[in-house]
Amino acid sequence: MSTGADTARIAPSLRFALLCAVSLVVGWRPLVSTFTLALGTNEYTHLLLILPISAVLIFSERDLLKPVTEPAVGLGSFLLAVAILIGGLSRAVQTDVQLSVSMLAVVIWWIGSFVLCFGPRATSLFLFPLCFLFWLVPIPGPLLEKIVAFWQHGSAISASLLFSALGIPNTQDGVMLSIPGLNLEVAQECSSLRSSLMLIVTSMVLAQLFLRSFWRKTVVVVAAIPLSIAKNGVRIFTISMLGTRVDPGFLHGNLHRHGGVIFFLLALLAVVLLLWLLGRSENPHLAVTGLGKSQLA
Repeated sequence: MSTGADTARIAPSLRFALLCAVSLVVGWRPLVSTFTLALGTNEYTHLLLILPISAVLIFSERDLLKPVTEPAVGLGSFLLAVAILIGGLSRAVQTDVQLSVSMLAVVIWWIGSFVLCFGPRATSLFLFPLCFLFWLVPIPGPLLEKIVAFWQHGSAISASLLFSALGIPNTQDGVMLSIPGLNLEVAQECSSLRSSLMLIVTSMVLAQLFLRSFWRKTVVVVAAIPLSIAKNGVRIFTISMLGTRVDPGFLHGNLHRHGGVIFFLLALLAVVLLLWLLGRSENPHLAVTGLGKSQLA
């Protein structure tokens, strides 16, 4: 027979599930549009990782909820009201940012539901996976164009520096690169923004899992940005060298079309090395593998 205490313990989870169900009924259009965008557009592939990762991080530490559940009706209701307001405003904004605003409303609704059902103490323990959900908000089209342009220029500069470092004559003008025997353009589809966003998201999760101090976590995430640009410069350099020195087929072959994962793994290895070094400095007696306790707060 269930006791009153059991019912009180279960009730917050049921209320949270009900509120999430409401968001699925009301916000199914932006949710479907977001996942359709993630499946069909390279720059948004990382969106597919966000919900599973956040859910796993919360579920794996669900036992922490039991002793700290203190429903916060006031703050939670305020956040739900903000979500409703933003959702209503989404119909009045420009089409190219409408989906982003709608998904922002959905994410705030989920966070507000968590606060309302479990309270501020539980929210502080699960702050990372809850805030991580903001990655579900698609980058608005106008902003994405600027980010892609930044990655294009950064990749071209990175490749040019590699050519110069190895004594290979080159000129760089914006996204255009010239070396003896080859003129190339770092096109939008060659900016590798998809793998770069994947690297940044992965770095955030790894830093959260294996480091404790905020500044060390920040170092890892910030370092992932130039690393993501540098790995694309290495990719451009490698393919250019192979295409001009070994076989022109490399310029349009599998390494060019499908080799991004190789350079992603190289950049990820650099992130893991940085994690190891920062983990050692955080606790000289432990390697990164010894820092496996999840720090969700």
